[in-house]
Amino acid sequence: MTTPTPPCRRRRRSSWPALFVALSVVPLAAGGVRLSQLVGGAPVTPSNARFFAAPTPVVLHIVAAFGFALVGAFQFAPGLRRRRSGWHRVAGRFTVVAGLVVALSGLWMTLFYARPPGDGDLLTAMRLGFGTAMAFSLVAGLVAVLRRDLTGHRAWMVRGYAIGMGAGTQVLTNLPWVLLVGAPSESTRAVLMGAGWVINLVVAEVVIRRTGRIGQPRSGTTAPVPDADSIDQPPQARALTVSSTNSPTQNSPGTWVSRPS
Repeated sequence: MTTPTPPCRRRRRSSWPALFVALSVVPLAAGGVRLSQLVGGAPVTPSNARFFAAPTPVVLHIVAAFGFALVGAFQFAPGLRRRRSGWHRVAGRFTVVAGLVVALSGLWMTLFYARPPGDGDLLTAMRLGFGTAMAFSLVAGLVAVLRRDLTGHRAWMVRGYAIGMGAGTQVLTNLPWVLLVGAPSESTRAVLMGAGWVINLVVAEVVIRRTGRIGQPRSGTTAPVPDADSIDQPPQARALTVSSTNSPTQNSPGTWVSRPS
């Protein structure tokens, strides 16, 4: 049998979507302002000229970021995953596509837009590295779920979402410096921006390891995971599907795996 999830931990998980939405408010608001400038024909300035010269990548980036941040946040709601698994699948596909648009358009802008003031070689390398890592994580998560590796799927999707939400954490790393010290230098700005991505990835790895242990079978026991077809069944039918596989003679690959939380 599996170890039940403590109620306090379930409550913390149910608050994750609200936390992620709150973290995305400032970046999405800034993107909305940028989008309104492009649509409304705001005056062209040195700081926004690159966007008016080639608006398609930045428009795709902003629109996809809205979907990735907001729809992706509710992929982490455990109750919604259990009760509306069909919605979880559809929203998951949407989140992967939106995330790839965010990552690839971000890479394009890093490579082909003129660098904004304050961006140096180090920050450019970070943008390319983390953008590539985000795209890789989302593709790896998709491949994992197609192979019915639910644990791997969850881990890669958490990493991809964490990188994509780096803009929200970068507000928290940059704002105190700007308020207390002033505009950061080129190297300081790179460190502060990089800190946002690193913090998110560290938290993601902690979450992956902790949730991986929740629901792990006790010593000497195993817990089967239902196949993808049984996930959309009602809880009673799903329970029968799982229990029907609970036999010591089952030796097929993938039958005995720890149930992911």
